[in-house]
Amino acid sequence: MQDSDPGFTTLRQRIQDGKRLAIVGIGDELFPHDRAGMWAARKIEKHHLPGVEVFLAGTVPESVTGPLRRFQPDHVLFLDAADMGARPGSIIIIDPEHIDASLITTHALPLTVVMEYVEREIGTGVTLLGIQPDLAGTQRDLSDQDLAYLDRNLQRVCRVIRDRQEVPAEK
Repeated sequence: MQDSDPGFTTLRQRIQDGKRLAIVGIGDELFPHDRAGMWAARKIEKHHLPGVEVFLAGTVPESVTGPLRRFQPDHVLFLDAADMGARPGSIIIIDPEHIDASLITTHALPLTVVMEYVEREIGTGVTLLGIQPDLAGTQRDLSDQDLAYLDRNLQRVCRVIRDRQEVPAEK
């Protein structure tokens, strides 16, 4: 997601009024093509962003529904590896109707079920950020170049999260 991407603007619009934001990292850390969501969530957590709580769900995203309910977020960002045919390290918003076709699923329940539950039962908005793994590469993980690209994209996501509550100075 680039600063000029429509997805970047969409993310900004979705979370702009949220005082409490939950980040949910999803994936199997033992499976290189599926660990990006967990890695990204940990990376975001290191920024200590105000009003942000990070939850590491692993392969069982439904396991965080109780903690999410207690946290009472205004919005939930799910982070998961997804094959979107994009450059490895890309971060793209995936609309719910495209989830089944793009996720590299190792989940106990379909992510759409978990997202719908969170939206309905916790009463909060949800967004899925797909992270493109390197499915064609011979390496076990992203190359250094693709990892740097993912890191730049995460910096942009963190900037949107950090800026979500900044109010312009009154005149």
